[in-house]
Formats: sequence, C-alpha cells, structure tokens
Amino acid sequence: MLELPIEFLERMRAQLGDSFPAFLQSYERESHKAIRVNTLKISVENFIKISPFALSPVPWEPSGFFVNGEGLGKTVLHAAGAYYVQEPSAMSAVPELEVEPGERVLDLCSAPGGKGTQIAQYMKGKGVLVLNEPVYARRDILAQNVERLGIKNATITCADPDFLATIFENYFDKILVDAPCSGEGMFKKEPNAIPEWSPQNVKMCAERQSKILKAADKMLCGGGRLVYSTCTFSTEEDEGQIENFLKSHTNYKLIKMKKLLPHEIQGEGHFVAVLEKCDGKRAEDFPLLNSSIPKKSDIRAYRGWESATLNLRFDNLILDGDMLMCFADGAQNFTAKLTQSEKWRFRHSIFLGKPDTKRFTPFIPSHALATRLTPDTAQFIEVDEPTAIKYLRGLTFDCPQNYKGWYIVTYKNLSLGWCKAVNGTAKNHLPKGLRI
Repeated sequence: MLELPIEFLERMRAQLGDSFPAFLQSYERESHKAIRVNTLKISVENFIKISPFALSPVPWEPSGFFVNGEGLGKTVLHAAGAYYVQEPSAMSAVPELEVEPGERVLDLCSAPGGKGTQIAQYMKGKGVLVLNEPVYARRDILAQNVERLGIKNATITCADPDFLATIFENYFDKILVDAPCSGEGMFKKEPNAIPEWSPQNVKMCAERQSKILKAADKMLCGGGRLVYSTCTFSTEEDEGQIENFLKSHTNYKLIKMKKLLPHEIQGEGHFVAVLEKCDGKRAEDFPLLNSSIPKKSDIRAYRGWESATLNLRFDNLILDGDMLMCFADGAQNFTAKLTQSEKWRFRHSIFLGKPDTKRFTPFIPSHALATRLTPDTAQFIEVDEPTAIKYLRGLTFDCPQNYKGWYIVTYKNLSLGWCKAVNGTAKNHLPKGLRI
C-alpha cells in the first residue's frame, strides 16, 4: 500500500463520503495499462489482426484498448508508430472536443503528446494543428512522438500561453487545456509524485491553471469548444476552477463536466469539463508572410532526390538553418509571424532533410520524413520481425543486388526509417538515439 499524504486522505474522505473506502482500496490494485491504435498509420481492424497482445476496448475511445504485459514500448510495432501507450482514463478528454478534419485546433499543454497525437487522429491529416509545450526541456519528447506516429499537419511550438495568445487571437475552433496539475491521479503510477504533493502545491497549480484558461479564452473563436482536463481530484483544480472561470467569463456555457475516479473505472482517474464560447468572432487566416526561401541549388538537390525516391511531391518548402522543411497546409500563414519574436521556439510540420550540393550525395533525408511515408509513397524494403529488430539495433541487412539509393524499411507496411541500398547491402540510417 502506498503511503499517501494524510492531508490528501482527509480531504478525499470528506469529498467522497461513503465511497472513500472503495477509493482507498483502488490503490491496492495494479495500474490499468492501455494503448491507443494510431489510425493515421493502421486501422483498428488491421491492428487487431496483428496485435501481439490481447485487447479489451476502452469504452470512451474507439481506438483505445486495455492490455496486459510488460515492454509495451519496446515492440517493433511501437517503433513503427502503430500505437501509443496511454493511461486509459487520459483518453477520455479528446473525444469531448468533437474535432473534425479541416478545423484549427490547439493543444495548449501538449508534452509528452498523448492527447495531441490523439487529436491528430480525429483530424485525419487535415486542418491546422498546433501542439504547444511551454517547457523547452519537454519539447523534444513531444516532437519524437509526433514523428513516430507520422503526423503530417502539426506545428510544434514552445511558448508561454500568454505570448501565444498575442498571435492567435480568436483563431482556434477547438482548444484542449490538459492543465499541469498536482497529479493526484498519478500517485500509483508515479509514486515519486507523492512527496511533491502539498496543499500549497494544489493552490499554486490552481492559480497557474486559471492563468492558462484566460489565455485559452483569448485564442478560442466564437462558437468554439474548450475542453479542460486534469489528472487530479482536488475541487480547487477541477470543479472549482471551472466555476470560477464561468463567473468571470459569462459568454461561456458549460456543456458537461465529469470526474472519472479510480474505484469506479478501469483507470487512474481524470477530470474533464467541456465549455462552449457563445459569442465572439473567428479570425481570418493570417496573410502569407515571406520566410527563408531555400536556394535554387537546394531545391534542385531535393527535387532530384524526391523524383528518384518518392511517389509524391512536398511543397511549401522553407530552409531553417541547414534543414529543409515543409509546412502543413495553413501553417505557413502564421509561423513567419511567430519567428519575429525571440521568446519562442518551434518546429515546422515536417523535417525533409539536409541539402548538400557539395557532397556526392546532394540530399540526406531526415528520419522525420521517413515516419510520414508509406509503401505507396516511397521506395521501400519490407522486412520480417527478426530483420526489423536487427534494423532497430542499428545493423545492416541484405537486400536485392539491383536496389540502389534510399528506401524506407517497412514492417507490416509501417515505416521504421531509412536505409541506403548499395551492392546488396541495406546500410542503416536510423538515428542513433532511436536504436535499441
């Protein structure tokens, strides 16, 4: 049994009444594990056919499944972006956004990316998706998950919500605020959070959440939907937070509010509130601003490589340092404006690779590009599981003698990364940091 803070237990006893013993008993059970099938790469039906684990549906997310076992993040299918390991009750917030393809959507506190990548599935690659993570140290893990799952229409920003609100006034149709909180719902999963808990920390989190919600209000358009969620149980951070927001923002109405508690569901607990903004305008799209246009030699190098390797064409190109990038539709209309400030950092939609016209190989493709490709869009080499594991370890493998140039390595038709075929050998180009 975990040694939970006395003040936390006393508050929960008062909050839950007769159901407190059942709540307390939930801490004696093992945590529920779940995955979310990445429908951007594979359908639920096809995943079920090849799943290495037994699956049981999560009731609030059509692509979510309870699973048992260890090493969920160490399979070839995970490396290929076929699924995301996610706490089951954490999947409950995004369906309440009711996201449609083509909309403008913001995930304001996005790392490590569970809910943001879940939103991307509902958008089906269409529309503007901004995933913001204010803490720079957490941005890279967000970017890695976005890349692994092959998301094509996301721009990752690293900015304080107040600054972001100066750019995106009345811009987004849907906003998710998965607010940083005291994390009471994670005590069993992350015991190191227990000593960090205190009533003072709860109060500090509530104050920070209130500030984030005010910034979100400025960015939500009239008629837009705001979903607020936490993985904590305190009234100050949950129902009280929403009550205070509605008192000071009378142009909102509460659609629903729900609290998932660990003794009532298969999960560690979550709070979700759904709000609708009743008035206000919807901002026009941003005017197209000039960005760093690649040199003609860089474009020629990329286009030559593209025609030899891919069956599709990327436009909206930009050069950022020595990296050629591609904007998602709509993103080129606001990123140039954002770069005028030194207060933020961002990653464009897709890193394509590095042009180098002075080398024998004039273009080196990025791993981020490989994760967005499928066998029908690029040269590929399909491998079995032992060869896939060999590839993920950074090793070479045999390929047909007549294969030359860049190929994506695929397993079950899912891209793992690049190799370069030379004289019957597939040379490994998986980044060292991703190897097992």
